[in-house]
Amino acid sequence: MFILGNLLIALANVLDIILTVYSFIIIAAALISWVNADPYNPIVRFLYRVTEPVLKPVRKLLPFSLPIDISPLVVLLLIYFTQIFLIQTLNDLGYKIKGGSI
Repeated sequence: MFILGNLLIALANVLDIILTVYSFIIIAAALISWVNADPYNPIVRFLYRVTEPVLKPVRKLLPFSLPIDISPLVVLLLIYFTQIFLIQTLNDLGYKIKGGSI
């Protein structure tokens, strides 16, 4: 059973890294949106291509419109919640399956 426990712990760690990197990408895209960046710049295009599939549905779900776009903030809060809830749960479950202490 320790193999399943190690698998869950490794999955939690990899997911945590992916979510952390994605949150930095969202922050960078939000900062880039405040300035008049060149839309043909490869970095700007990459940031738009990676974040827009997540931010666009959030914008549609928001029941109100503000002068500023708060969808990056909502997505960052969801990522933070996922990191606290899901990743910690996977870690705890992995350690419990291994039989070790948390």
